Amino acid sequence: MKKKVSIKDIASHLNISITTVSLILNGKSKEVGLSAVLTEKVLKYVDEIGYKPNLLAKSLRTGKTKIICLLIENIADPFFSSIAGFVEELANLRGYKIIYGSTKNDPDKTRELIGLFKDRHVDGFIIAPSGGLENDIKSLLSDNIPLVLFDRYYKTIDTDQVVIDNRHSTYQAVKLLIDQQYRNIAFVTLESAQTQMSDRLTGYLDALQESGLAPRVTKIVYAKVEQDAVREIAALIKNNPQIDALFFGTSYLTLKGLEVLKEMGMSVPRDIGVVSFDDHEVFKLFTPGITAVAQPVAKMSEELVNLLLEQIDNKVEERAKKQIVVPAILHIRSSTIDQNRVFI
Repeated sequence: MKKKVSIKDIASHLNISITTVSLILNGKSKEVGLSAVLTEKVLKYVDEIGYKPNLLAKSLRTGKTKIICLLIENIADPFFSSIAGFVEELANLRGYKIIYGSTKNDPDKTRELIGLFKDRHVDGFIIAPSGGLENDIKSLLSDNIPLVLFDRYYKTIDTDQVVIDNRHSTYQAVKLLIDQQYRNIAFVTLESAQTQMSDRLTGYLDALQESGLAPRVTKIVYAKVEQDAVREIAALIKNNPQIDALFFGTSYLTLKGLEVLKEMGMSVPRDIGVVSFDDHEVFKLFTPGITAVAQPVAKMSEELVNLLLEQIDNKVEERAKKQIVVPAILHIRSSTIDQNRVFI
């Protein structure tokens, strides 16, 4: 077996000190005044022999693994996969690698993943937390492990977090429906106490109450969306024929709803208006296009990486936590506008 080359071997071969090799490999040659000729000589030799640094040893010296853990609800979900892609790209530009985990909103699985990556000494966590993890989040904070929550948060725990204003964004989207003369607007959402979902429900209720309209809410258990969503949405429409618009609390619920409407032969927006919270690539390709509240994932990802690296690079126990609210974007498409619709 070929012997693994060490920094000591490189230094011996080039007849220079181990410290000099280390400084050059860590990009500090200019900082300490090493010549460009010597730097090039070392880098050329390192490239020729295919030297790979011992990352474990380096992390023990620097106290950093240059690895960030990103825990999201579901990597297959368009919103979370987009966040993951942007975060990875931005972190790579800053010299960090990303480890992913999908929690499926399962607190036990999330707890297991946190423990696993904590034991592997990742430099920090970016987490979309499920319910029931308050003690685990408090533990990370008490251990001074850099942490940023996103999409949802805990009202009783002071953490760095990046969210959008779910309540106001939903309010604005429902007001759009009301302005288009829809009067029987149903809300299809998740059975969830998470902040982002409860805020969306509150925004919906605010808009209807302001206009004197009656709410109609259907809640679906997250773990049973695949089994139950189509059936429950169909039952909602059949049992309430007066419904003239549907607001969906997530993009995957919207897709289930559109499946139901197609099966029932209902025309959007002539028979029923549709709005989705969370945009999806296919929504602008639908005929008609689906109006959606879009979360600006690029901006959110930028804020996430900046906040986490700010903690990693400047570990100050008394640092004030930062809560960043990124404005959502309402994409108005044809699913909420029908010039031929007769208003009663």
